[in-house]
Amino acid sequence: MSPESEADHPAENALPGTLPEALFAELVAFRRDLHMHPELGNQEFRTTAAIKARLEKAGLRPRVLPSGTGLVCDIGKDAEDDTGIDENATEPDAAHGMLALRADIDALPIPDTKSESPYRSTVPDRAHACGHDVHTTVVLGTGLVLAELHRAGLLARPVRLVFQPAEEVLPGGATEAIKAGVLGGVSRILAVHCDPRVDAGTIGLRQGAITSACDRLEVSLDGPGGHSARPHLTTDLVTAAARVVTDVPALVGRRIDTRAGLAVTWGRIESGHAPNVIPQHAELSGTVRCLDIKAWRHAPDIVVAAIDEVANLHKAKSEINYVRGVPPVVNEPVATELLREAMTARRGPSAVEDTEQSLGGEDFSWYLEHVPGAMARLGVRTPGERTLRDLHQGDFDADESAIRVGVELFTAAALLHPTH
Repeated sequence: MSPESEADHPAENALPGTLPEALFAELVAFRRDLHMHPELGNQEFRTTAAIKARLEKAGLRPRVLPSGTGLVCDIGKDAEDDTGIDENATEPDAAHGMLALRADIDALPIPDTKSESPYRSTVPDRAHACGHDVHTTVVLGTGLVLAELHRAGLLARPVRLVFQPAEEVLPGGATEAIKAGVLGGVSRILAVHCDPRVDAGTIGLRQGAITSACDRLEVSLDGPGGHSARPHLTTDLVTAAARVVTDVPALVGRRIDTRAGLAVTWGRIESGHAPNVIPQHAELSGTVRCLDIKAWRHAPDIVVAAIDEVANLHKAKSEINYVRGVPPVVNEPVATELLREAMTARRGPSAVEDTEQSLGGEDFSWYLEHVPGAMARLGVRTPGERTLRDLHQGDFDADESAIRVGVELFTAAALLHPTH
């Protein structure tokens, strides 16, 4: 990073809750252990046990979610008297005023290709390639620091830690966590997401939508099949599938305001077994992404109609499975400014940069259907590094100094969260 001026930093120790070196080293080791033992959504039993054990060691009372993976833990006034989650309390509670900090704990079903890394995944075809191990470690570290601040009488309002499973499983584990009552008594919720385009030591913020909606699309096309010498006597299914791939995105783009950013992108197409046989069946799958939440609500009707039209034009029978995913993450202004104020208090205004809306999806959006909140992009790129390590790639890794940044960001936000 560039040299930091005195103006960039507030007075040292102006705000408590900085991360001791010994705890930082422990958190790095914790993150590496998670990285070596990634678990897919709703299978995060080892991860859940590790988080639970460390919180209990700190004298806290974490509670595993009913699904058996994921957990919540309250810190602060009256939190120790709570013996469960109110499953009916999912709306904001201004009187109680609990701030929630959310981490997702699952990994991805892809191989870890970091062959030289000492903490490379030990599980075949499983990797923490989206930074959820970092998110988890940040919220865990925040909880440990906040527990000390509470014991010292420095935490004015209670805080809830939410370790959520299955973020990568549509429509996202957030929906089940909400049903389990994790938002009971919560007035605001915050999260971070690793961003390999942003330098460690920096966060990216944006008011309003910061991610897009994301749905999954599965299409089957069928026809009688036949000899490739006589396509005029049957349904040319390969051509029909190819036209669905190319024409549907173009049609969709003309049936909704282009500013909504509704995009159909195909990830798989499969049909046929021989070069001289017109197949009877074809399959396509992809995603539907949308920048605008209002347009997203109409997306299924628009996309399904376009697929049917193209398939019918080529005399193919279509069967469509439109899987609803997640709406955009829409950052509430007050929560966004709380994150900005917290980061500025820790590292000065230059440590906050504006960020663009991403076409990636995030199930944190479901929490924001119930309570106001915001997500920050946590910089994980080593300053000066030229190699871009993108999310959902097998070589993804994070500059571990981002763990310190995330912990100090969240502890500052907890301390600055308004008490009224």
